[in-house]
Amino acid sequence: MDDKAIIDLYWERDERAIRETSEKYGKLCTYIANHILSSREDGEECVNDTYLVLWNTIPVQRPDKFSVFIGKITRNLALKKYEYLSAAKRNPSAVTSLEELGECVSGVNRVESEFEGAQIERAINDFLWAQSEEKRKVFIRRYWYFDSVGDICESTGFSAGKVKSMLYHMREKLKKHLEEEGIEI
Repeated sequence: MDDKAIIDLYWERDERAIRETSEKYGKLCTYIANHILSSREDGEECVNDTYLVLWNTIPVQRPDKFSVFIGKITRNLALKKYEYLSAAKRNPSAVTSLEELGECVSGVNRVESEFEGAQIERAINDFLWAQSEEKRKVFIRRYWYFDSVGDICESTGFSAGKVKSMLYHMREKLKKHLEEEGIEI
């Protein structure tokens, strides 16, 4: 079933929407949640929460890109759950990824308005689209999906040194790009 038809089911308040969403995007949501949470049970709970958020959100707004919309919801829920659980246990990949990225985007807590947040999001998107597809994919896998360097090496065939070097140089370039955009770091 295509995305438009699934979204129409949500608008009609038809419970098949959740089943169709699960069939089409369940693996994506599970992948995102499990990489952040490192627990199958917590990941399943997060995916189920995603479907509830979709059920409550879609009649209010109609997403343009459903896959991005659902991925963003899953990621945000998983990060909230991770924050809650982080006092007891930590996902080393997520912690390391966030620490690495924090070197060039440490002002996240200083964002005081949606406008500033949108400005940062636009600047990061512009930066990523200016990179080669290869670099962009490595960056997104590391900092969006929290894949380990080893996982990235396995899927790309790159050495760990190459992946680490690529990520380091991209963080440096991102930091410079954000400063040029007038975004305080």
